[in-house]
Amino acid sequence: MIALIPKNLTGLFSRNASSVCKFHASLLLSLRFFSTSSEKQLVTNPAVFDFLLHKHRFSPQGVSRVASVLTQLKDPENADSVLLFLRESGFSNTQLEKIVKCSPRCLGVSLDTTIKPKIKIFQDLGFSSNDIAKIISSNPVILLCNLNTRAIPALSVLMGLLRSNDDVAKLLRKSAWFLTKDLEKTVVPNIELLESCGMSMERIVRFLLQNPRFFLRKPESLRKSADKAQEMGINRSSNMFIHAIRVVASMSSKTWEAKLQAFRNFGFSEDETRTMFRKAPLLFSGSIKKIKKTKDVLLATGKYGLSCITNNPMSLACSIEKRYKPRLQVLGILENRNLIKRWPGLGTLYQMPDEKFLEKFVCPYLNEVGEVHILWSSAREKSA
Repeated sequence: MIALIPKNLTGLFSRNASSVCKFHASLLLSLRFFSTSSEKQLVTNPAVFDFLLHKHRFSPQGVSRVASVLTQLKDPENADSVLLFLRESGFSNTQLEKIVKCSPRCLGVSLDTTIKPKIKIFQDLGFSSNDIAKIISSNPVILLCNLNTRAIPALSVLMGLLRSNDDVAKLLRKSAWFLTKDLEKTVVPNIELLESCGMSMERIVRFLLQNPRFFLRKPESLRKSADKAQEMGINRSSNMFIHAIRVVASMSSKTWEAKLQAFRNFGFSEDETRTMFRKAPLLFSGSIKKIKKTKDVLLATGKYGLSCITNNPMSLACSIEKRYKPRLQVLGILENRNLIKRWPGLGTLYQMPDEKFLEKFVCPYLNEVGEVHILWSSAREKSA
């Protein structure tokens, strides 16, 4: 089980405001949002535009984006206070622009009862101002969510699970959605499912940091994905099982069945398809079009058949241009000149580093076939 830790801008819009400033803002608006009759006219409030551009030094591009979403400021003084506070807390202009564009409501909520408590909870837990700014700007809804029913319980679960501010910050920088979800109903049961499959907590945590959104899936959906992975012949205790679940969970049932059918259409039997999935589940998340093209290239050599590909499924994930074309051209020349008796196995062909391939199949034949090196170098340059 997861251990949990205890749980002033009024004058800006007055009649005395500079007419020059107003004219400048209006002129910028006119130039910025001029459009032809066929384009949609963007409507913005000059007061909002002027407030963001001159008072808070937003970039013209940022102002354009924000002012098209934020059509009015009901309380300019409050909006001013919110932006000043966030800037003093370490938020950059770019981050502030993103916050206001994604969640303009933030400028209308109470600074003292809504904004400050969210920042304080991160500060109290020891997060750096830089991490706080990155986390919140990546998902500004955090500033609006309920502190007691969402943010605090979520941080409690994550701190209890990861045991490190650095790891929690790393996770939230990747997916700040964790602070807006009920983790007791998503992350916790999903982790328990993986534990029941024999995964160690250390490996689960490592996978969580690498693939955070995977753990926000509905538990029932994840259980069904686990069942499908098992039906494909992968034992729940296998190291590949977590990757198999991830692949199956990433697509709808219809898409999954279509992908399996595609492998059958390629000529692979049911057993061969299952074998490839057991060995390389991540292959099944790739483009079917690309997989077919790679398969055709390998079969066209006459050296590698479907059974060979079945035993080396990740050979279908390699780049044709960068990996196969240069190597196949070199091997073809060497074979035609009777310099090699047979081609390397498919596993060797796709797994061998370029340096090793050069050393074994290019350098030894420079005297006999000097163009091999030229061909190799040219092919590598084209694929770079």
